[in-house]
Amino acid sequence: MTSIATESVVQLERDGEIAIVRLNRPDRLNAFTLEVRDRIIEVFDECDADDTIRAIVLTGTGRAFCAGADLAKGGDTFVTEDDPDSGEAPPDSGGQASLRIYRSTKPVIAAINGPAAGVGVTMTLPADIRIASDTAKFGFVFTRRGLVPEACSTWFLPRIVGISTAVEWAVGGKMVSAAEALERGLVREVVPADEVLPRAIAVARELATGTSPVSVALTRQLMWRMLGADSPEVAHRAESIAIHVRGTSADVREGVAAFLDKRQPDFPQSVSDGLPDVFR
Repeated sequence: MTSIATESVVQLERDGEIAIVRLNRPDRLNAFTLEVRDRIIEVFDECDADDTIRAIVLTGTGRAFCAGADLAKGGDTFVTEDDPDSGEAPPDSGGQASLRIYRSTKPVIAAINGPAAGVGVTMTLPADIRIASDTAKFGFVFTRRGLVPEACSTWFLPRIVGISTAVEWAVGGKMVSAAEALERGLVREVVPADEVLPRAIAVARELATGTSPVSVALTRQLMWRMLGADSPEVAHRAESIAIHVRGTSADVREGVAAFLDKRQPDFPQSVSDGLPDVFR
């Protein structure tokens, strides 16, 4: 495993074709700050621009995944000023981080290595798969701090666990155990603490092995965006365009040839060359 930016509040490491994005403020239980937000966006930009990276694992340093917003400012922690240009409320910083994760062209697996509260849990919702340590617990504590959910979680959470569970957890400000998170579908599996990162890397590698990077990116976009489609006809249109465009691609020719030759494919196309617009 190769470390790239060890002093950053969000550290980037490599395990072969897998990028490990690690929240790196263990002395503050990896609490979220504007600097953390900026670095998350920066690191995901770096990962998307690097064609040798095929999947991303998001995790934390130390015993926590993320304790939520850093409360060093006390009661003023959540005070924001109107946008100077529009005069309207500024964008939610947690939402900016979540939207960047959502827009990733690489699959994202969250390796939740310990407690995750507030933005510490909501930032994991745009991940494609969540794997939790048996020491993890999830705090949807917004109403108990006088706040409301953020980081686009009112869109993501009901789609992951259903509206009833989402309302129960968020309105009640509930702490959710790893076992309940597994039962309700928030996480895919729960493993011992020392296995959560290796397991997430293994799952990421399963997604990356033998698959076309361009088709992986398009499939991820289709799956997420169709969650908000008005009807299956919208999906039919987007999929028809994608099949039409990809059907004549060099990747498809290689994929079919490799299958017929009974060998692993070597897909020639890269995400950095551009993705076709299938959402017309």
